This record gives sequence, structure tokens and C-alpha cells, in this order.
Amino acid sequence: MEAKVHDVVVIGGGAAGLSAALVLGRARRRVAVVDSGEPRNAPAAHMQGFLTRDGMAPADFATTGRREVAGYGVELVDDRVTRIDPGFLVHLSGGRLLRARRILVATGVGDDLPGVPGVRERWGRDLLHCPYCHGWEVRDQPLGVLAGAPGSVQHAQLVRQWSDDVVFFAHTSALTTAERVQLEARGIQLVRGEVARLVVEADRLTGVELADGRIIERTAVFVRPVSAPSSDCLLTGLGCAVDEAGSVSVDPTGRTSAFGVWAAGNVVDPRAQVITSAGAGSAAAIAINADLVQEDVERAVDSRHAAAGVFAGATESAVTRTVLGARRHGL
Repeated sequence: MEAKVHDVVVIGGGAAGLSAALVLGRARRRVAVVDSGEPRNAPAAHMQGFLTRDGMAPADFATTGRREVAGYGVELVDDRVTRIDPGFLVHLSGGRLLRARRILVATGVGDDLPGVPGVRERWGRDLLHCPYCHGWEVRDQPLGVLAGAPGSVQHAQLVRQWSDDVVFFAHTSALTTAERVQLEARGIQLVRGEVARLVVEADRLTGVELADGRIIERTAVFVRPVSAPSSDCLLTGLGCAVDEAGSVSVDPTGRTSAFGVWAAGNVVDPRAQVITSAGAGSAAAIAINADLVQEDVERAVDSRHAAAGVFAGATESAVTRTVLGARRHGL
């Protein structure tokens, strides 16, 4: 099957991917967005902190974004990328092939949550992650912070900004003396003991039950999950360098270490909010288009010299290719 040639194939149709597609579509590029329909924020009823879109449901945001980019001729493909071969031949799980001049990976991250009964079921509802996204909605309520990933104590200190009644559940974690002093200094109650489950009544979180039978009444609990890029195999398969945390390494425009590959959004920064990811996608799109323009210039010069049959022109074209190649490899 012959693959369609796109200027850019965007992998992931969240805020970063759709923002990039919008910019590239308006730049009259041939763009395809491949998305599997599994956004990180799907469980949340609303998204916050996005100017003019504060409180908008994530599903409505995605629907609106998809409609906007489609208006500029962007092709929306509901599928999953299984692998990318050299030359940017993109294989989809449905069997279709797409060929691209450039790739933008915007697939986000997956969250590894503590294995406590009720955590997965309440995720994005009253078992929360980001205080900036959900803190206002649960302000002044009795809140909990469940230890798990590194930095959980700092997370509790952050949550304290929204309520005077915060309990830190140490669960299976050991705290340092400094951490205990810091919690006490800001009036955060430390509860030792393994957490058995979240207590839910009438589809609402009402408390946290410990293994010894104690129940601490809470109306919402925050947790800092361990996050990992959703498409790390695609990125490493393309030869992209990653940092110690496993996130892809990029320059300020989202360019990776692999030629022709950009990344944006949570796949680069797991803590990026929706508005931040959208901005990163826009910046990446502008950089990608500039890179394509430079390649278009190179091709036009080559074609002109080939048509004229001028030897000197052919030599100049070879020099141009050498210079551009060096630029792409950071030389």
C-alpha cells in the first residue's frame, strides 16, 4: 500500500498536538493528526487555568479543537501508531501507512498510581493530582495527601495553600526528620500507617481507611503519581535522547536529538498543564514549518540548477546541502 505523504504527522491529539496542527494547517501544510482517543485528563469533569476556557470539559475542548483544525484541512485519524520506520513511514494499528517529512510526538504520559483500592476509580474526581487544576474546587475542605512518589511531602505543602485542614498519609513511606518538622510547622497532620482503601459513600469520597481500621474523614485526596511517556518506544526507536526521568530531551522549540522529530506537551514535561502544552505545541509547529521552508528552499534551488544544467549551480547546490545537513545535526 502506497503511503500518503504529509508535511507533518502529529502523533497525539491533545492540547499540544491540536495546537501544533492548527498553526501548521494555517501555514498551508499538509498535516495528519493521529490520536487513539485516550487523553490523560479524560476522567476530569473540568479543566482549569486555561484563559477563556476555564472550567471547560476536556471532551468539549478536544471536540472544539478538532473542529477548528479540520477547518484548515488537517486530516484527523482515529488510530494508534505502532511504529515509525526510517524515512518517517508511520504504521497505524489499522494497517494504514502515512509518510511524513517531519514528525511531532505529543502523546502525553501515563500515570502510575498507588495500588490502593479506590484510587483508580476516583482518579480525576476526588482523588486528584494537580492543586492548580483542582485546588480551588476543594478549597477549605478537609483534604488528604497520599504518599507515594518522591516529592509527596512537598506536594502536601503545596496543597496546604488551599486548605487549613490537610492530612498527610505516610502510607508505606519513611519520612526524614526535616520533613516531619516541616509538616508540623505548617499545621499538616501526619498520619502513620498503611492505607487500606478510600471510603466512598453515595459516589462521594468520605474518608481514608487505614489497615488498623481507623478512618480519617476527608472529602478529597491528592497524590503525586509516577509518570512515564506514553510513546517512549516510538521516541527511542527514532533515536531521540531522553533525560534521567525518561522524558524526551528537547531544545526550547521542542526539537529532539533526532533529525526531523519534535516533541511537545506532557511527553516532554509531565507537569505541564493544558495551557502550557498548547503553547509548546504552537512553538514546535512554528519551528517545524521554518525547518520545512528551509528544505523547500534547498529543493527549489536544486530543481532550478538541474533544469538549467549549469555545473557551477550543481556545485553550489551540493554546498547548500552540506551546510543544511550540518545545521540539522547541530554542527
